[in-house]
Amino acid sequence: MKIRKWDNVQVMSGKEKDRGVKSEVLAVNTTNNKIIVKDVNIVTRHVKKQGTNPWQIVKMEKAIDASSVMLVCPFTEKPTRIWFVKIEEKGKTKKFRFSKKAVKENSGKPKDFIIK
Repeated sequence: MKIRKWDNVQVMSGKEKDRGVKSEVLAVNTTNNKIIVKDVNIVTRHVKKQGTNPWQIVKMEKAIDASSVMLVCPFTEKPTRIWFVKIEEKGKTKKFRFSKKAVKENSGKPKDFIIK
């Protein structure tokens, strides 16, 4: 899966109120190909009283399919496709399709270097 935790993504399909939202990934489940995105697919659950804890209404994010989001390029701030490139001196990197720039995979911070 190309999406990692703390990546910025844009929701491309799903609920109408969630489409077009740019947010960050909170959790990734690679076995089911699902991700949890901050403030997307919010559901409300009513929790019963348990011992001394009172009843409460909890709002939480549910998982969505990873194919319904696209990564946001940190250089152009637009959704884009990516692929991985292995460079000897820099290690494994993510390369964004349209900006032709790459991000070092370990740090996750955008670095402006061009790969040909």
